[in-house]
Amino acid sequence: MTMDKPGVSDYPLSERQPERLKTPSGLQFTEIDLEAVLAGKIQIKDLRVTSEALEWQAEIAAAAGRRQLAENLRRASELARVPEEKILQIYQMLRPGRASEEALMHAAEELETQFQAFRCAQFVREATRAYFMQGES
Repeated sequence: MTMDKPGVSDYPLSERQPERLKTPSGLQFTEIDLEAVLAGKIQIKDLRVTSEALEWQAEIAAAAGRRQLAENLRRASELARVPEEKILQIYQMLRPGRASEEALMHAAEELETQFQAFRCAQFVREATRAYFMQGES
């Protein structure tokens, strides 16, 4: 089976398809072990999941009929491309009363244009509409 469309039989990827998984720096997943850590060959970023791996997990969830889980994993796949600082900034902005409607819509546009995080941008737009419509009633 190709990794373009993994199926339920490929789950879990780390056991069924470990040779396909890579770290964000490009190391093979199978190269991560205690010896490599002790030798200093593993960086902290090597312990993070990649956008591709999350998308593959989403495909598996969809194949198993877990539509909502697949959608959550696809949003996570997008967020894996967004710097942590930006995620934390948007998280703070999404707390009620912390940002203007204009600032939140700008954050959504940044997610879309700079990081191709279309699902996450839509999520921020929906939250913004909900926050600011609520105040109008």
